[in-house]
Amino acid sequence: MIKRIFDIVFSFFGLLFLSPFFVIVSLLIILDSRACAFYGQRRVGKGNIDFLLLKFRTMEVGSDKKGLLTIGLLDQRVTKIGRILRKYKIDELPQLINILKGDMSFVGPRPEVRKYVDLYTPEQLKVLEVKPGLTDYASIEYMDESDLLAQSENPEKTYIEVVMSDKIKLNFKYIHEQNFKTDIIILFKTLLKIINRK
Repeated sequence: MIKRIFDIVFSFFGLLFLSPFFVIVSLLIILDSRACAFYGQRRVGKGNIDFLLLKFRTMEVGSDKKGLLTIGLLDQRVTKIGRILRKYKIDELPQLINILKGDMSFVGPRPEVRKYVDLYTPEQLKVLEVKPGLTDYASIEYMDESDLLAQSENPEKTYIEVVMSDKIKLNFKYIHEQNFKTDIIILFKTLLKIINRK
């Protein structure tokens, strides 16, 4: 109950406070890519139910048809403004709307796309028993995931066999440890890692 109240209050006031910033970012995206500023992608939420996750657009229109993984910030599909938005995780801010709606929480396992959830084992599917979040242990550990995949000869195989598997282990670590104090610590660690990025 406390977690949901926290989510509602801080997502509402976050959206209110950031609304001028949202307008500026949206205009920059439109000018850069001549496309809609927002991008919605189907992700899998609590109870194995799909929902539309919102982001600022950082790629050219139709890029998702060429692959769901981003291979480094130099991925040719990523726009100029998109590289900046991705580096500082600004592209994730529209998910405050998802949090306010109740699709997500500030802290929880990052929601995955259906293609990869379909590869989960019955044990791994238990991660879907909790509400997904904007950040968690896995988000902090794999903040530079796209750069890691860029070093692989087979990014998709690396993601499925190494990254995804490890992320799920970290998801369960959060699930077993979750409480309000843990959530606050994770939020602060996430902010610090973003601020300290080179």
